[in-house]
Amino acid sequence: MRMETIRSQYSHTRKACYLGYVTQAVVNNFVPLLFLTFQSQYGLPLERITVLVTMNFGIQLGVDLLSARFVDRLGYRKSAMLAHFFAALGLLGLGILPELFPDPYAGLLLSVCFYAIGGGLIEVLISPIVEACPAEKKEAAMSLLHSFYCWGSVFVILFSTGFFAFVGLSHWKQLAFLWALLPIFNLFYFSQVPIAQLTESGEGLSLRQLLSQKLIWLLAVLMLCAGAAEQAMSQWASAFAEAGLGVSKSLGDLAGPCLFSLLMGFSRLLYSRKSHVLPLQRFMAGSCLLCIAGYLLASLSPWPLLSLAGCGLCGFSVGIFWPGTVSLSAARCPKGGTALFALLALFGDLGCSAGPTFVGFLAGEGGWIRQGLLGAAAFPVLLLLGLFLLKAVSGRNNGNVSESPMV
Repeated sequence: MRMETIRSQYSHTRKACYLGYVTQAVVNNFVPLLFLTFQSQYGLPLERITVLVTMNFGIQLGVDLLSARFVDRLGYRKSAMLAHFFAALGLLGLGILPELFPDPYAGLLLSVCFYAIGGGLIEVLISPIVEACPAEKKEAAMSLLHSFYCWGSVFVILFSTGFFAFVGLSHWKQLAFLWALLPIFNLFYFSQVPIAQLTESGEGLSLRQLLSQKLIWLLAVLMLCAGAAEQAMSQWASAFAEAGLGVSKSLGDLAGPCLFSLLMGFSRLLYSRKSHVLPLQRFMAGSCLLCIAGYLLASLSPWPLLSLAGCGLCGFSVGIFWPGTVSLSAARCPKGGTALFALLALFGDLGCSAGPTFVGFLAGEGGWIRQGLLGAAAFPVLLLLGLFLLKAVSGRNNGNVSESPMV
């Protein structure tokens, strides 16, 4: 009876998707906690360790770009199972493959390649699967879905830190095996839950058709700014907390990334509960103003605690940017299908890469992080301008893009 319930109720589909985003949080946040361990255990210089990060997000970008060609052929169920298979393979590989190669670094790289494929597929698949689930408030469901990446990120950092403290850092491979149990479980979960079609067979637009629409390019820029505004602060939060408050690395991780992720998750949860009284586009515009204020406060305040408050304000304000842009895009292009979500994931990930890079470039060799964060305020400014432009062109579209009213 229980298996029949899993196979018939879309609530289980949403739960599997929530676990999918927690899996992606493991993929993106676990290995960075081990960088210094890799350096000491395998004798790796920081330049080679940096390649692990580049490889992870580079492959995810490649999967974003290519997935529109094969996901519709495989179907969402098989693609989701494949994503979790690769995520599990990569996490298991972390504890096995370095010992099988003469150069342990080759094993680490191969493991990263495996779980990066899984992470890229998860990014493309999970949102359209939830979008296709029967629901009255699609934007609320999307916001709640993306909050699980935040909760997952916090859980990965806290649980891993606790594991290392009580069990020992030398047992990191066992922890990698433990984390691999999550995608293994979710692989089987996805094999059973009901999955609806986002568009009827043959109705979804191709990537070429999407790119011919001017509105799609505006939505793509919004997505790029959303990713950049989020990650410009998120990726520098730990270093900013250490530099600004003079605290240890462990405390910096808690005061920076954890605080940021907690408030970002709370923002997404808040909107999912209050979407019936908070129009999406207005909420996003207000969040842009809060985000600008947060970046200015973090970069210009002479008081460290007030600067940290600006970091937290950024975390809260950016929460709606990514899921909100996805919802706006799906509402305006209901026949976009998998190609639309792949394109959004691609530009979002480009923003996630460009934002921190922009901050680092502005900070310069002197390490003036405040200067870099001040420049990053440009991303929420551009996002706000894009939202106004989207409102101006709403209802005047033609071709295959929906002329639906504003969300």
